[in-house]
Amino acid sequence: MLFCEWEPVYIDILKDLRMDRTSDEASAKLLKMLTLNSNMISDDELASLIGNGVIVAGGGVSGCEAKLLGMAPKGPARKRTLISAGSATDVLVANGVIPDIVVTDLDGNAELQKKASSSGSVTMIHAHGDNSHLIMAHAKDFKGPIMITTQSAPDMILCNFGGFTDGDRAVCTARHFGAKDITLIGFDFDAPSDKPGTDPEMKKRKLAWAKRIIHGMNPPDVTITSL
Repeated sequence: MLFCEWEPVYIDILKDLRMDRTSDEASAKLLKMLTLNSNMISDDELASLIGNGVIVAGGGVSGCEAKLLGMAPKGPARKRTLISAGSATDVLVANGVIPDIVVTDLDGNAELQKKASSSGSVTMIHAHGDNSHLIMAHAKDFKGPIMITTQSAPDMILCNFGGFTDGDRAVCTARHFGAKDITLIGFDFDAPSDKPGTDPEMKKRKLAWAKRIIHGMNPPDVTITSL
């Protein structure tokens, strides 16, 4: 998704959730500054990791599902690219599964996300108005290749392929780089898991947007399957 396609949706999200674009952009500038010396991956390098078939693991993925994913071949021979969205990485890594790509705003267990990075995952670190403290604490500690993303205007370093939550950003990234067959595991848009310090009503509204972005904005040539 190009930014010109994403920006009208982003503006609607800002209005609906009463969020501040200025805060998003300030957090993105902070992320950019703190990762100046990081191992930054290019669009072409990321594209080479994403094939026609992609599995996106969401925050509701179970340990059993993680173990099944772990039975798939690793590395370039893997038939489907495994993209982990946010806290799904905690479950995958705890069960010995290293995703090909991690999409995260650094919520969840950042230490397990760093472990995935050190083990070869590409980490797409996202900045938004509410996570500047997490960026300060963790962004510079990822040892593997990273890409930094914003939900506001991109530039030569900050990327934006569309998406709002970790899960729908992962799907948007897969679609942007040519995936046509996307399988979702651990996604529940109607019954979000409780997290300490999280407003459940706000979470539901965010997931409503995630559902719209994944299913309501899905191109006709892309198949989305939920397990």
